[in-house]
Amino acid sequence: MDSQNFIITTAQMMALEAQVFAAGMPVAALMEKAAMTLTNAILALEITPAVKTVGVLVGPGHNGGDALVVAREFALRGREVWLYVPVEPSKPLTQNHLDYADYLGLPRVESVAGLADCDLIVDGLFGFGLTRPITGALAEAIATLNRMTQTVISIDIPSGIDTDTGAVLGAAIRADYTFCLGLWKRAFFQEQALPFLGQVACLDLGFPEGAIATVLNNPPVHQRFTAAEFRAVLPLPRAVVTHKYQQGHALLICGSQQYAGSAILTGLGARASGVGMLTIAVPASLKPLVVAQLPEALVVGCPETPEGAIAALPLDLSRYDVIACGPGLTLGVGDILASVLAAPVPLVLDADGLNLLGTGGQGLQDRPAPTILTPHVGELRRLFPELDPSDRFVATLTAAVATGAIVLLKGARTAIAAPDGNFWVIPESTPGLARGGSGDVLTGLLAGLWAGSTAPGVDVAAAAAFWHAAAGQRAAASHTELGVDPLRLVATLGACLGEWMAVGAKNFSPPHYGRMD
Repeated sequence: MDSQNFIITTAQMMALEAQVFAAGMPVAALMEKAAMTLTNAILALEITPAVKTVGVLVGPGHNGGDALVVAREFALRGREVWLYVPVEPSKPLTQNHLDYADYLGLPRVESVAGLADCDLIVDGLFGFGLTRPITGALAEAIATLNRMTQTVISIDIPSGIDTDTGAVLGAAIRADYTFCLGLWKRAFFQEQALPFLGQVACLDLGFPEGAIATVLNNPPVHQRFTAAEFRAVLPLPRAVVTHKYQQGHALLICGSQQYAGSAILTGLGARASGVGMLTIAVPASLKPLVVAQLPEALVVGCPETPEGAIAALPLDLSRYDVIACGPGLTLGVGDILASVLAAPVPLVLDADGLNLLGTGGQGLQDRPAPTILTPHVGELRRLFPELDPSDRFVATLTAAVATGAIVLLKGARTAIAAPDGNFWVIPESTPGLARGGSGDVLTGLLAGLWAGSTAPGVDVAAAAAFWHAAAGQRAAASHTELGVDPLRLVATLGACLGEWMAVGAKNFSPPHYGRMD
Protein backbone atom coordinates (compact mmCIF):
# COMPACT_ATOMS: atom_id res chain seq x y z
CA MET A 1 0.00 0.00 0.00
CA ASP A 2 1.42 3.36 -1.08
CA SER A 3 1.61 5.66 1.93
CA GLN A 4 1.71 8.63 -0.43
CA ASN A 5 -1.98 8.02 -1.07
CA PHE A 6 -2.96 8.24 2.60
CA ILE A 7 -4.99 11.29 3.60
CA ILE A 8 -4.40 12.31 7.21
CA THR A 9 -5.73 14.73 9.79
CA THR A 10 -3.83 17.46 11.59
CA ALA A 11 -3.74 15.33 14.73
CA GLN A 12 -2.30 12.38 12.82
CA MET A 13 0.39 14.54 11.22
CA MET A 14 1.35 15.94 14.61
CA ALA A 15 1.50 12.44 16.04
CA LEU A 16 3.70 11.28 13.16
CA GLU A 17 6.15 14.12 13.65
CA ALA A 18 6.19 13.59 17.42
CA GLN A 19 6.97 9.91 16.89
CA VAL A 20 9.98 10.49 14.63
CA PHE A 21 11.26 13.27 16.88
CA ALA A 22 11.00 10.99 19.90
CA ALA A 23 12.91 8.33 17.95
CA GLY A 24 15.84 10.71 17.50
CA MET A 25 15.14 12.61 14.30
CA PRO A 26 16.31 16.20 14.99
CA VAL A 27 13.69 18.81 14.28
CA ALA A 28 16.30 20.81 12.40
CA ALA A 29 17.10 17.82 10.18
CA LEU A 30 13.47 17.28 9.20
CA MET A 31 13.04 20.99 8.46
CA GLU A 32 16.15 20.98 6.29
CA LYS A 33 14.98 17.89 4.42
CA ALA A 34 11.49 19.29 3.87
CA ALA A 35 12.75 22.66 2.71
CA MET A 36 15.40 21.24 0.40
CA THR A 37 12.88 18.84 -1.14
CA LEU A 38 10.58 21.80 -1.62
CA THR A 39 13.33 23.92 -3.15
CA ASN A 40 14.13 21.21 -5.66
CA ALA A 41 10.44 20.88 -6.54
CA ILE A 42 10.17 24.63 -7.15
CA LEU A 43 13.34 24.63 -9.25
CA ALA A 44 11.83 21.86 -11.38
CA LEU A 45 8.84 24.02 -12.36
CA GLU A 46 8.85 25.34 -15.90
CA ILE A 47 8.36 28.88 -14.62
CA THR A 48 11.45 28.93 -12.40
CA PRO A 49 14.31 29.50 -14.89
CA ALA A 50 12.87 32.91 -15.72
CA VAL A 51 12.62 33.89 -12.04
CA LYS A 52 15.17 36.55 -11.04
CA THR A 53 13.62 37.94 -7.86
CA VAL A 54 11.85 35.95 -5.13
CA GLY A 55 9.69 37.31 -2.32
CA VAL A 56 9.31 35.11 0.74
CA LEU A 57 6.57 35.45 3.38
CA VAL A 58 7.99 34.30 6.73
CA GLY A 59 5.66 33.21 9.51
CA PRO A 60 6.51 32.76 13.18
CA GLY A 61 6.41 28.95 13.25
CA HIS A 62 8.20 26.11 11.51
CA ASN A 63 6.45 26.91 8.24
CA GLY A 64 8.35 30.17 8.36
CA GLY A 65 11.54 28.20 8.99
CA ASP A 66 10.89 26.13 5.88
CA ALA A 67 10.39 29.35 3.93
CA LEU A 68 13.68 30.77 5.19
CA VAL A 69 15.60 27.69 4.04
CA VAL A 70 14.02 28.10 0.61
CA ALA A 71 15.01 31.80 0.68
CA ARG A 72 18.59 30.86 1.59
CA GLU A 73 18.83 28.33 -1.24
CA PHE A 74 17.47 30.74 -3.85
CA ALA A 75 19.89 33.41 -2.66
CA LEU A 76 22.82 30.96 -2.87
CA ARG A 77 21.75 30.17 -6.43
CA GLY A 78 22.07 33.81 -7.43
CA ARG A 79 18.46 34.96 -7.16
CA GLU A 80 17.59 38.22 -5.49
CA VAL A 81 15.49 37.42 -2.39
CA TRP A 82 13.33 39.74 -0.31
CA LEU A 83 11.74 38.79 3.00
CA TYR A 84 8.43 39.87 4.50
CA VAL A 85 8.43 39.07 8.24
CA PRO A 86 5.20 40.45 9.73
CA VAL A 87 5.54 38.59 13.06
CA GLU A 88 8.76 37.79 14.87
CA PRO A 89 9.52 34.06 15.11
CA SER A 90 8.02 32.11 18.00
CA LYS A 91 10.15 29.03 17.32
CA PRO A 92 13.89 29.07 18.11
CA LEU A 93 14.74 27.14 14.94
CA THR A 94 12.89 29.66 12.79
CA GLN A 95 14.75 32.46 14.58
CA ASN A 96 18.05 30.72 13.82
CA HIS A 97 17.27 30.64 10.13
CA LEU A 98 16.16 34.28 10.23
CA ASP A 99 19.44 35.23 11.91
CA TYR A 100 21.36 33.46 9.15
CA ALA A 101 19.26 35.18 6.49
CA ASP A 102 20.24 38.51 8.09
CA TYR A 103 23.87 37.38 8.03
CA LEU A 104 23.54 36.67 4.32
CA GLY A 105 22.18 40.18 3.87
CA LEU A 106 18.71 39.21 2.65
CA PRO A 107 16.71 42.46 2.75
CA ARG A 108 13.29 42.81 4.34
CA VAL A 109 10.24 44.75 3.21
CA GLU A 110 7.80 46.45 5.53
CA SER A 111 4.68 45.33 3.66
CA VAL A 112 3.55 42.79 1.10
CA ALA A 113 3.29 45.61 -1.39
CA GLY A 114 7.08 45.83 -1.21
CA LEU A 115 7.23 42.49 -3.06
CA ALA A 116 5.38 43.90 -6.08
CA ASP A 117 8.48 43.69 -8.30
CA CYS A 118 9.27 40.06 -7.44
CA ASP A 119 8.80 37.39 -10.09
CA LEU A 120 7.78 34.71 -7.59
CA ILE A 121 6.37 34.74 -4.05
CA VAL A 122 6.74 31.87 -1.58
CA ASP A 123 4.07 31.68 1.13
CA GLY A 124 5.47 30.44 4.44
CA LEU A 125 3.24 32.37 6.83
CA PHE A 126 1.26 29.51 8.41
CA GLY A 127 1.39 25.77 7.82
CA PHE A 128 -0.81 22.90 8.91
CA GLY A 129 -2.63 23.11 12.20
CA LEU A 130 -3.71 26.77 12.11
CA THR A 131 -6.89 27.15 14.17
CA ARG A 132 -7.26 30.89 14.85
CA PRO A 133 -8.72 33.24 12.24
CA ILE A 134 -6.32 35.61 10.54
CA THR A 135 -7.43 39.18 11.20
CA GLY A 136 -6.18 42.74 11.27
CA ALA A 137 -2.98 43.72 9.47
CA LEU A 138 -2.21 40.14 8.42
CA ALA A 139 -5.63 39.77 6.80
CA GLU A 140 -5.05 43.06 4.97
CA ALA A 141 -1.64 41.83 3.83
CA ILE A 142 -3.19 38.65 2.43
CA ALA A 143 -5.86 40.67 0.63
CA THR A 144 -3.11 42.79 -0.93
CA LEU A 145 -1.19 39.70 -2.01
CA ASN A 146 -4.28 38.17 -3.59
CA ARG A 147 -4.68 41.28 -5.74
CA MET A 148 -1.11 40.98 -7.03
CA THR A 149 -0.30 39.09 -10.22
CA GLN A 150 2.87 37.20 -9.32
CA THR A 151 2.98 33.42 -9.14
CA VAL A 152 2.47 32.30 -5.54
CA ILE A 153 3.73 29.00 -4.14
CA SER A 154 2.42 27.89 -0.74
CA ILE A 155 4.37 25.60 1.56
CA ASP A 156 2.31 22.63 2.80
CA ILE A 157 -1.02 24.50 2.63
CA PRO A 158 -2.04 28.07 1.72
CA SER A 159 -1.88 30.29 4.77
CA GLY A 160 -5.33 30.72 6.32
CA ILE A 161 -6.81 27.37 5.26
CA ASP A 162 -7.97 24.92 7.94
CA THR A 163 -5.93 21.78 7.34
CA ASP A 164 -8.81 19.38 8.02
CA THR A 165 -11.97 21.10 6.81
CA GLY A 166 -10.51 23.37 4.14
CA ALA A 167 -12.40 26.33 5.60
CA VAL A 168 -11.01 29.84 5.28
CA LEU A 169 -9.91 31.08 8.69
CA GLY A 170 -10.60 34.78 8.32
CA ALA A 171 -8.43 35.27 5.24
CA ALA A 172 -6.45 32.90 3.02
CA ILE A 173 -3.79 33.16 0.34
CA ARG A 174 -4.78 32.09 -3.16
CA ALA A 175 -1.82 30.03 -4.35
CA ASP A 176 -0.92 29.04 -7.88
CA TYR A 177 0.95 25.97 -6.61
CA THR A 178 0.80 24.20 -3.26
CA PHE A 179 3.36 21.61 -2.21
CA CYS A 180 1.95 19.38 0.53
CA LEU A 181 4.73 18.06 2.76
CA GLY A 182 4.97 14.42 3.83
CA LEU A 183 1.46 13.06 3.44
CA TRP A 184 -1.73 14.46 1.98
CA LYS A 185 -3.85 16.58 4.31
CA ARG A 186 -7.64 16.50 4.19
CA ALA A 187 -7.99 20.09 3.03
CA PHE A 188 -6.64 19.13 -0.39
CA PHE A 189 -9.87 17.19 -0.99
CA GLN A 190 -12.35 19.61 0.58
CA GLU A 191 -14.17 21.60 -2.07
CA GLN A 192 -14.11 24.89 -0.17
CA ALA A 193 -10.29 24.83 -0.22
CA LEU A 194 -9.87 24.08 -3.93
CA PRO A 195 -10.00 27.72 -5.15
CA PHE A 196 -6.98 28.48 -2.94
CA LEU A 197 -4.75 25.50 -3.71
CA GLY A 198 -3.84 25.96 -7.36
CA GLN A 199 -1.91 23.04 -8.81
CA VAL A 200 -0.89 20.57 -6.13
CA ALA A 201 1.70 17.90 -5.41
CA CYS A 202 2.69 15.95 -2.31
CA LEU A 203 6.41 15.76 -1.52
CA ASP A 204 7.62 12.52 0.07
CA LEU A 205 9.77 13.24 3.13
CA GLY A 206 10.63 9.60 3.76
CA PHE A 207 8.67 9.00 6.94
CA PRO A 208 9.24 5.35 7.97
CA GLU A 209 6.40 3.03 6.98
CA GLY A 210 6.32 1.69 10.54
CA ALA A 211 5.80 5.17 11.96
CA ILE A 212 3.00 5.87 9.49
CA ALA A 213 1.36 2.54 10.32
CA THR A 214 1.51 3.34 14.04
CA VAL A 215 -0.21 6.67 13.54
CA LEU A 216 -2.79 5.13 11.24
CA ASN A 217 -3.35 2.34 13.74
CA ASN A 218 -7.05 2.09 13.21
CA PRO A 219 -7.50 0.87 9.63
CA PRO A 220 -9.16 1.24 7.22
CA VAL A 221 -7.80 4.66 6.37
CA HIS A 222 -8.73 7.47 4.02
CA GLN A 223 -6.95 7.18 0.69
CA ARG A 224 -6.72 8.65 -2.78
CA PHE A 225 -8.02 6.29 -5.46
CA THR A 226 -5.41 5.97 -8.19
CA ALA A 227 -4.68 4.00 -11.34
CA ALA A 228 -3.33 1.05 -9.35
CA GLU A 229 -6.63 0.55 -7.55
CA PHE A 230 -8.54 1.06 -10.79
CA ARG A 231 -6.58 -1.72 -12.49
CA ALA A 232 -7.36 -4.07 -9.61
CA VAL A 233 -11.11 -3.49 -9.88
CA LEU A 234 -11.49 -3.50 -13.66
CA PRO A 235 -12.78 -6.96 -14.77
CA LEU A 236 -10.02 -7.45 -17.32
CA PRO A 237 -8.73 -9.57 -18.87
CA ARG A 238 -11.78 -11.72 -19.37
CA ALA A 239 -11.48 -15.48 -19.46
CA VAL A 240 -10.96 -16.90 -22.93
CA VAL A 241 -14.01 -19.11 -22.46
CA THR A 242 -16.92 -17.03 -21.16
CA HIS A 243 -20.41 -15.92 -22.11
CA LYS A 244 -22.57 -12.84 -21.65
CA TYR A 245 -24.29 -13.90 -18.44
CA GLN A 246 -20.89 -14.49 -16.81
CA GLN A 247 -20.07 -10.83 -17.44
CA GLY A 248 -22.97 -9.54 -15.36
CA HIS A 249 -26.60 -8.65 -15.93
CA ALA A 250 -27.62 -5.15 -14.88
CA LEU A 251 -31.15 -3.78 -14.61
CA LEU A 252 -31.72 -0.04 -14.97
CA ILE A 253 -35.03 1.39 -13.73
CA CYS A 254 -35.15 4.90 -15.10
CA GLY A 255 -36.79 7.48 -17.30
CA SER A 256 -40.19 9.12 -17.72
CA GLN A 257 -41.89 11.11 -20.46
CA GLN A 258 -40.56 14.23 -18.77
CA TYR A 259 -36.99 12.89 -18.60
CA ALA A 260 -36.74 10.45 -21.48
CA GLY A 261 -33.08 11.25 -22.07
CA SER A 262 -32.10 10.02 -18.60
CA ALA A 263 -32.93 6.45 -19.57
CA ILE A 264 -30.79 6.67 -22.69
CA LEU A 265 -27.80 8.25 -20.95
CA THR A 266 -27.93 5.77 -18.07
CA GLY A 267 -28.08 2.94 -20.58
CA LEU A 268 -25.15 4.33 -22.55
CA GLY A 269 -23.10 4.57 -19.36
CA ALA A 270 -23.88 0.93 -18.60
CA ARG A 271 -23.02 -0.07 -22.16
CA ALA A 272 -19.58 1.57 -21.79
CA SER A 273 -18.87 -0.59 -18.71
CA GLY A 274 -18.78 -3.73 -20.84
CA VAL A 275 -21.56 -5.40 -18.87
CA GLY A 276 -22.60 -8.73 -20.41
CA MET A 277 -26.37 -8.17 -20.38
CA LEU A 278 -28.37 -5.02 -19.92
CA THR A 279 -32.10 -4.69 -19.17
CA ILE A 280 -33.72 -1.26 -19.03
CA ALA A 281 -37.16 -0.75 -17.48
CA VAL A 282 -38.89 2.40 -18.73
CA PRO A 283 -42.48 3.63 -19.18
CA ALA A 284 -44.03 1.76 -22.09
CA SER A 285 -44.26 4.88 -24.25
CA LEU A 286 -40.47 5.29 -24.10
CA LYS A 287 -39.61 1.77 -25.25
CA PRO A 288 -39.26 2.52 -29.00
CA LEU A 289 -37.02 5.52 -28.28
CA VAL A 290 -34.71 3.55 -25.97
CA VAL A 291 -34.55 0.52 -28.30
CA ALA A 292 -33.46 2.80 -31.13
CA GLN A 293 -30.52 4.07 -29.09
CA LEU A 294 -29.58 0.81 -27.32
CA PRO A 295 -30.61 -2.04 -29.62
CA GLU A 296 -28.60 -4.60 -27.68
CA ALA A 297 -30.48 -3.94 -24.44
CA LEU A 298 -33.57 -5.80 -23.29
CA VAL A 299 -36.00 -2.90 -22.94
CA VAL A 300 -39.05 -3.55 -20.78
CA GLY A 301 -42.01 -1.24 -21.28
CA CYS A 302 -43.66 -0.79 -17.89
CA PRO A 303 -47.22 0.32 -17.08
CA GLU A 304 -47.18 4.06 -16.67
CA THR A 305 -49.02 6.75 -14.81
CA PRO A 306 -51.11 9.38 -16.61
CA GLU A 307 -48.12 11.71 -16.22
CA GLY A 308 -45.82 9.27 -18.03
CA ALA A 309 -43.88 7.77 -15.10
CA ILE A 310 -43.38 4.10 -14.28
CA ALA A 311 -46.45 2.84 -12.41
CA ALA A 312 -45.35 -0.75 -11.70
CA LEU A 313 -42.47 -3.14 -12.38
CA PRO A 314 -43.51 -6.33 -14.25
CA LEU A 315 -40.16 -7.96 -13.47
CA ASP A 316 -38.61 -10.61 -11.24
CA LEU A 317 -36.00 -8.37 -9.61
CA SER A 318 -34.09 -11.30 -8.15
CA ARG A 319 -32.85 -12.32 -11.62
CA TYR A 320 -30.31 -9.53 -11.91
CA ASP A 321 -26.77 -9.10 -10.62
CA VAL A 322 -27.19 -5.36 -9.96
CA ILE A 323 -30.12 -2.94 -10.09
CA ALA A 324 -29.78 0.81 -10.64
CA CYS A 325 -32.84 2.90 -9.89
CA GLY A 326 -33.60 6.58 -10.10
CA PRO A 327 -32.43 8.68 -13.06
CA GLY A 328 -35.36 10.54 -14.57
CA LEU A 329 -38.05 8.63 -12.67
CA THR A 330 -39.79 11.71 -11.17
CA LEU A 331 -41.55 11.53 -7.83
CA GLY A 332 -44.79 10.54 -9.54
CA VAL A 333 -43.89 6.87 -9.96
CA GLY A 334 -46.00 4.14 -8.47
CA ASP A 335 -45.03 2.27 -5.33
CA ILE A 336 -41.94 0.70 -6.84
CA LEU A 337 -39.27 1.69 -4.33
CA ALA A 338 -40.40 -0.80 -1.69
CA SER A 339 -40.01 -3.74 -4.08
CA VAL A 340 -36.64 -2.46 -5.25
CA LEU A 341 -35.37 -2.15 -1.69
CA ALA A 342 -36.63 -5.64 -0.87
CA ALA A 343 -34.85 -7.27 -3.82
CA PRO A 344 -31.92 -9.50 -2.74
CA VAL A 345 -29.68 -7.81 -5.30
CA PRO A 346 -26.98 -5.11 -5.03
CA LEU A 347 -28.60 -1.74 -5.66
CA VAL A 348 -27.49 1.68 -6.90
CA LEU A 349 -29.84 4.52 -5.93
CA ASP A 350 -29.46 7.86 -7.69
CA ALA A 351 -31.47 10.99 -8.42
CA ASP A 352 -35.20 10.35 -7.85
CA GLY A 353 -34.34 6.99 -6.34
CA LEU A 354 -32.75 9.02 -3.54
CA ASN A 355 -35.55 11.59 -3.52
CA LEU A 356 -38.10 8.84 -2.92
CA LEU A 357 -36.27 7.80 0.25
CA GLY A 358 -37.37 9.21 3.55
CA THR A 359 -35.11 11.46 5.59
CA GLY A 360 -32.22 9.46 6.97
CA GLY A 361 -32.65 6.75 4.35
CA GLN A 362 -35.14 4.63 6.28
CA GLY A 363 -35.25 1.03 5.14
CA LEU A 364 -31.72 0.85 3.85
CA GLN A 365 -30.31 -0.78 6.99
CA ASP A 366 -32.59 -3.79 6.48
CA ARG A 367 -31.76 -4.40 2.83
CA PRO A 368 -30.79 -8.03 2.03
CA ALA A 369 -27.96 -6.91 -0.27
CA PRO A 370 -25.42 -4.04 -0.52
CA THR A 371 -26.55 -0.58 -1.55
CA ILE A 372 -24.67 2.33 -3.11
CA LEU A 373 -26.13 5.83 -2.82
CA THR A 374 -24.83 8.47 -5.25
CA PRO A 375 -26.05 11.86 -3.99
CA HIS A 376 -24.82 15.29 -4.89
CA VAL A 377 -24.61 17.80 -2.04
CA GLY A 378 -28.23 18.94 -2.35
CA GLU A 379 -29.55 15.39 -2.16
CA LEU A 380 -27.33 14.64 0.82
CA ARG A 381 -28.69 17.71 2.60
CA ARG A 382 -32.24 16.53 2.05
CA LEU A 383 -31.53 13.02 3.29
CA PHE A 384 -29.45 14.22 6.26
CA PRO A 385 -30.41 17.79 7.11
CA GLU A 386 -28.28 17.67 10.27
CA LEU A 387 -25.05 16.97 8.35
CA ASP A 388 -22.68 19.71 7.22
CA PRO A 389 -21.61 18.60 3.72
CA SER A 390 -18.78 21.13 3.63
CA ASP A 391 -16.62 18.53 5.42
CA ARG A 392 -16.86 15.76 2.85
CA PHE A 393 -14.97 13.27 4.99
CA VAL A 394 -17.20 13.52 8.02
CA ALA A 395 -20.46 13.88 6.08
CA THR A 396 -19.90 10.95 3.72
CA LEU A 397 -18.79 8.52 6.40
CA THR A 398 -21.56 9.60 8.78
CA ALA A 399 -24.18 8.99 6.07
CA ALA A 400 -22.69 5.58 5.28
CA VAL A 401 -22.77 4.48 8.90
CA ALA A 402 -26.31 5.80 9.39
CA THR A 403 -27.73 3.99 6.36
CA GLY A 404 -25.56 0.89 6.23
CA ALA A 405 -24.96 1.79 2.58
CA ILE A 406 -21.93 2.81 0.58
CA VAL A 407 -22.20 6.55 -0.07
CA LEU A 408 -20.66 8.18 -3.15
CA LEU A 409 -20.83 11.94 -2.63
CA LYS A 410 -20.38 13.54 -6.03
CA GLY A 411 -18.43 16.72 -6.56
CA ALA A 412 -15.11 18.19 -7.60
CA ARG A 413 -13.46 15.70 -5.26
CA THR A 414 -15.85 12.76 -5.11
CA ALA A 415 -15.76 10.91 -1.78
CA ILE A 416 -16.80 7.28 -1.33
CA ALA A 417 -17.36 5.75 2.12
CA ALA A 418 -18.46 2.33 3.30
CA PRO A 419 -20.14 1.68 6.66
CA ASP A 420 -17.05 -0.25 7.84
CA GLY A 421 -14.90 2.86 7.38
CA ASN A 422 -13.30 2.10 4.03
CA PHE A 423 -12.92 5.48 2.36
CA TRP A 424 -11.73 6.63 -1.05
CA VAL A 425 -11.38 10.08 -2.59
CA ILE A 426 -11.12 10.69 -6.33
CA PRO A 427 -8.13 13.02 -6.52
CA GLU A 428 -9.04 14.90 -9.71
CA SER A 429 -11.95 15.86 -11.91
CA THR A 430 -13.09 18.65 -14.20
CA PRO A 431 -15.86 21.25 -13.98
CA GLY A 432 -16.77 20.11 -17.46
CA LEU A 433 -18.75 17.32 -15.76
CA ALA A 434 -21.07 19.90 -14.17
CA ARG A 435 -23.75 19.28 -16.81
CA GLY A 436 -27.14 17.65 -16.84
CA GLY A 437 -26.82 14.00 -17.75
CA SER A 438 -23.28 13.44 -16.46
CA GLY A 439 -24.64 11.83 -13.31
CA ASP A 440 -26.89 9.52 -15.34
CA VAL A 441 -23.83 8.28 -17.22
CA LEU A 442 -22.05 7.61 -13.92
CA THR A 443 -25.01 5.65 -12.55
CA GLY A 444 -25.11 3.37 -15.59
CA LEU A 445 -21.34 2.96 -15.61
CA LEU A 446 -21.33 2.05 -11.92
CA ALA A 447 -24.18 -0.45 -12.25
CA GLY A 448 -22.63 -2.17 -15.23
CA LEU A 449 -19.16 -2.29 -13.70
CA TRP A 450 -20.52 -3.66 -10.41
CA ALA A 451 -22.51 -6.36 -12.22
CA GLY A 452 -19.35 -7.71 -13.82
CA SER A 453 -16.91 -7.28 -10.94
CA THR A 454 -16.13 -9.38 -7.89
CA ALA A 455 -14.47 -6.49 -6.07
CA PRO A 456 -16.04 -4.92 -2.94
CA GLY A 457 -18.78 -2.42 -3.72
CA VAL A 458 -16.89 0.52 -2.25
CA ASP A 459 -13.95 -0.19 -4.57
CA VAL A 460 -16.24 -0.57 -7.59
CA ALA A 461 -17.94 2.74 -6.77
CA ALA A 462 -14.56 4.44 -6.58
CA ALA A 463 -13.44 2.82 -9.82
CA ALA A 464 -16.53 4.03 -11.66
CA ALA A 465 -16.09 7.58 -10.34
CA PHE A 466 -12.37 7.50 -11.20
CA TRP A 467 -13.06 6.31 -14.76
CA HIS A 468 -15.86 8.87 -15.18
CA ALA A 469 -13.58 11.70 -13.97
CA ALA A 470 -10.69 10.61 -16.20
CA ALA A 471 -12.97 10.54 -19.24
CA GLY A 472 -14.25 13.99 -18.34
CA GLN A 473 -10.69 15.32 -18.10
CA ARG A 474 -9.77 13.82 -21.46
CA ALA A 475 -12.87 15.26 -23.11
CA ALA A 476 -12.17 18.68 -21.60
CA ALA A 477 -8.58 18.57 -22.85
CA SER A 478 -9.67 17.99 -26.43
CA HIS A 479 -12.94 19.96 -26.53
CA THR A 480 -12.60 22.41 -23.58
CA GLU A 481 -14.73 22.27 -20.45
CA LEU A 482 -17.68 23.54 -22.46
CA GLY A 483 -17.52 20.51 -24.73
CA VAL A 484 -17.93 17.74 -22.17
CA ASP A 485 -21.49 16.86 -23.08
CA PRO A 486 -22.80 13.47 -21.86
CA LEU A 487 -22.59 11.79 -25.30
CA ARG A 488 -18.98 12.87 -25.73
CA LEU A 489 -18.31 11.70 -22.20
CA VAL A 490 -19.70 8.24 -23.01
CA ALA A 491 -17.55 8.01 -26.14
CA THR A 492 -14.48 9.07 -24.18
CA LEU A 493 -14.98 6.35 -21.58
CA GLY A 494 -14.09 3.84 -24.26
CA ALA A 495 -11.12 5.89 -25.41
CA CYS A 496 -9.68 5.86 -21.88
CA LEU A 497 -10.03 2.10 -21.74
CA GLY A 498 -8.55 1.80 -25.21
CA GLU A 499 -5.42 3.59 -24.05
CA TRP A 500 -5.21 1.24 -21.09
CA MET A 501 -5.34 -1.75 -23.43
CA ALA A 502 -2.76 -0.22 -25.74
CA VAL A 503 -0.09 0.67 -23.19
CA GLY A 504 -0.67 -2.25 -20.84
CA ALA A 505 -1.52 -2.40 -17.18
CA LYS A 506 1.99 -1.58 -15.97
CA ASN A 507 2.15 1.80 -17.64
CA PHE A 508 -1.47 2.84 -17.57
CA SER A 509 -2.37 6.08 -15.86
CA PRO A 510 -5.41 8.20 -16.71
CA PRO A 511 -4.38 11.56 -18.15
CA HIS A 512 -3.79 14.45 -15.78
CA TYR A 513 -4.67 17.84 -17.16
CA GLY A 514 -4.09 21.13 -15.41
CA ARG A 515 -2.17 19.74 -12.48
CA MET A 516 1.41 19.32 -11.42
CA ASP A 517 2.93 15.84 -11.23
